[in-house]
Amino acid sequence: MATNPPKLKTAITANERLQNLKNTFETKYGEAPLFYACAPGRVNLIGEHIDYCGYSVLPMAIEQSIIAAVSVNSSGTIQLANTNPQYKDFTVSCLEDIAIDRDNPKWHYYFLCGVKGIQEKFGIAHLSGMLCVVDGTIPPSSGLSSSSALVCCAGLVTTEANQKFLSKVALAEICAKCERYIGTEGGGMDQSISFLAERGTAKLIEFQPLRATDVKLPDGAVFVISNCCVEMNKAASSHFNIRVVECRIATKMLAQARGLDSSRLLKLAEVQTALKASLEEMLALVDEVLHPEPYSREEICKVLGITSEQFSTELLSANTQHVTHFKLHQRAKHVYGEAARVLQFKTVCDSEPAESIRLLGDLMNQSHASCRDLYECSCTELDQLVDICLKSGAVGSRLTGAGWGGCAVSMVPSERVESFLQAVREAYYLPDPRRAAMEKKSLFVSKPGGGAAVFLEE
Repeated sequence: MATNPPKLKTAITANERLQNLKNTFETKYGEAPLFYACAPGRVNLIGEHIDYCGYSVLPMAIEQSIIAAVSVNSSGTIQLANTNPQYKDFTVSCLEDIAIDRDNPKWHYYFLCGVKGIQEKFGIAHLSGMLCVVDGTIPPSSGLSSSSALVCCAGLVTTEANQKFLSKVALAEICAKCERYIGTEGGGMDQSISFLAERGTAKLIEFQPLRATDVKLPDGAVFVISNCCVEMNKAASSHFNIRVVECRIATKMLAQARGLDSSRLLKLAEVQTALKASLEEMLALVDEVLHPEPYSREEICKVLGITSEQFSTELLSANTQHVTHFKLHQRAKHVYGEAARVLQFKTVCDSEPAESIRLLGDLMNQSHASCRDLYECSCTELDQLVDICLKSGAVGSRLTGAGWGGCAVSMVPSERVESFLQAVREAYYLPDPRRAAMEKKSLFVSKPGGGAAVFLEE
């Protein structure tokens, strides 16, 4: 795999989307773009909410993407526009510190996360001025990583505009880190697959060090994405960060129970590594050490030997200060169980047994049940949609992405795809006028797409 994101000469006139973007850019700014940058969204096939706990995940890039058309100047400003009129223009000085308002997660702040990440990486005092028009085909707040793709696209734009060079791995790590400026404490899966994806294969993404391994998906089945049409913006709510915090606290409680230095451990995977234990042994440890009833702040402070002030400053994030009770047993149980399912999924894909489609479907179904019951990151509409997908012919179906809305991914035998699509359309989308209006962009077959790239006009 090439180390750096590819830079491709492209006939813009042969690509309708790029041609339309070029026309919009020229109409708005009165000049032609110098280059284009593209970053794909992703669908996570299995491994939900475990990347920030240090565990491997198994996503693939999708064809839907964020593309930016860009020209470079010495104006000292970055001007941002979007082809979607609901996203307003924004101009920012690049001669002073770029401020990101995490209490107001507008689209342009995600772009500026990527800009700021590259600026800080290279210590660039004065960034090149830029004119940008952004076009997105990833449904927003749908669990398909529209926000992270926008950050990745911006990171790639900024390196190209300022004539800097970074590997795909370095870009992925920088973009994962800088997205936290908007307040989301993610684990790096979304940015990693956006840069490291390759057409035709899913990837096992491992962390520390970051690496991606091809996973050949079975012949005879396709993956279908369906949007439940409930939006969930991770940065605008505290659901996501509460789960991050609960896993952090569970890490320290398990470490403490086994005589480890809990002050140095932040991720559930680190406890497993320190104990040299298997995932099965970690699941048993969770049952032994953590009670199923929610923990109060006082109980956690007493066990860990910390003050209430330390609890707030060292364990909680800015938007979780209000939380009083924490479900540690359920969250840790999900993480260790889901980490095991990811490895089992890859083993089945690698060994290609005769019943591989059924085995993978079972793992997807177990994953959704765990997300729903232990991690509590589903919602009524997602559960209804997953149920309809299974009744319509999917062998496996589960929520994908953060949850609390967004999309399900279903594994469907190839010969059942058309009947599956029709059945889901009739059962979930058509009875509801709002869903029916969104159906064409909400239900589609997805194949593994390629990673982020820069395009130059031929």
